[in-house]
Amino acid sequence: MDELVASAVAHWGPRFTTNGVTAGDFTRVTSGLERWSDWCAAWTAVGAEHEALGREALKEGRTRSAGEHLAQAAVYHHFAKFVFVVDPDQMRAAHERAVACLTDALPHLDPPGRRVTVPFEGAELVGVLRVPPADEPPPIVLMLPGLDSTKEELRSTEDTFLARGLATLSLDGPGQGESEYDLPIRGDWAPVAEAVWEALGTLDEVDRDRLAVWGVSLGGYYSARVAAALGDRAKACVSLAGPFNFGDNWDGLPQLTRDTFRHRSGAADDDEARRIALTLGMDEAAADLVAPLLIVFGRQDRLIPWQQAARLYDAVPEPKELLMLEDGNHGCANVAPQHRPRTADWLAARLLGAPEPTIPSPDTTKAG
Repeated sequence: MDELVASAVAHWGPRFTTNGVTAGDFTRVTSGLERWSDWCAAWTAVGAEHEALGREALKEGRTRSAGEHLAQAAVYHHFAKFVFVVDPDQMRAAHERAVACLTDALPHLDPPGRRVTVPFEGAELVGVLRVPPADEPPPIVLMLPGLDSTKEELRSTEDTFLARGLATLSLDGPGQGESEYDLPIRGDWAPVAEAVWEALGTLDEVDRDRLAVWGVSLGGYYSARVAAALGDRAKACVSLAGPFNFGDNWDGLPQLTRDTFRHRSGAADDDEARRIALTLGMDEAAADLVAPLLIVFGRQDRLIPWQQAARLYDAVPEPKELLMLEDGNHGCANVAPQHRPRTADWLAARLLGAPEPTIPSPDTTKAG
């Protein structure tokens, strides 16, 4: 296989299988791939198999199965397009199929979901709202994907929160998912935070006054920026694998990641993309992050060095906690059982008064 295919397989295998791709399908698709130019079509073809299962189940009235199949198909179509900026037309076609599959799945999920739009700077941000059964409006977790992820990829993490009585709003922000065609990546998320805060106030199903923010990868940076902008309106924040400054490690990023950032930031070339990446930093915002913060990071992260987590931990005020997973890769997808339940319990403790999980003290020798 060529270098780009090898890079994608090496960096993202656990992420795929943790977020909805079967191990068998991952092997089936990637073992036969030799050229990056074939990546999108290969994943779209297997996604179509799962989509067909979902459409068949819908026709037969097996709605629960239909929701499961279509939501899974959405993940496959998402991974067909996630960093495939080499062919924007093919990438967008795969993305449209991902959106369509998830949209059709939403009424049949448990709990069901619905699309929510947030007006923003002449365009709109699109999210998926899911609310667990409750006698009163439950707390809500705003979930923010990363550079190459979208709301379609977050269902397995949503389910962890929903099972504990927390509603979820998975949102495509500027430069992400359905918003990436109209709004470029940006470092300042204070305007995004305010727009989402206003939108949450119109949702009677949830309790905006018990709001947490969660993000993964570049979304971990966005979650910290949103919490800083909201001040004491945010009751908790989780940054999973988020950078302190995204541009600091530009030369160490995989080519696929740099190309994707360049495309979604609207940069003309690599140098301009680097300059934009350097504007995605917490230096000026860290002191404003007053919500309880949980930083989750893998020391084996090959995209964002673990020292970036240490910088964020040192820069923000108390209360703060750092869960450093020694074997964790980027996003800690390879050690999901070691952090997903604990993260969900940590949020439930702050939003619902549930039992408090133990977060091991960070190794200050390594991460201080």
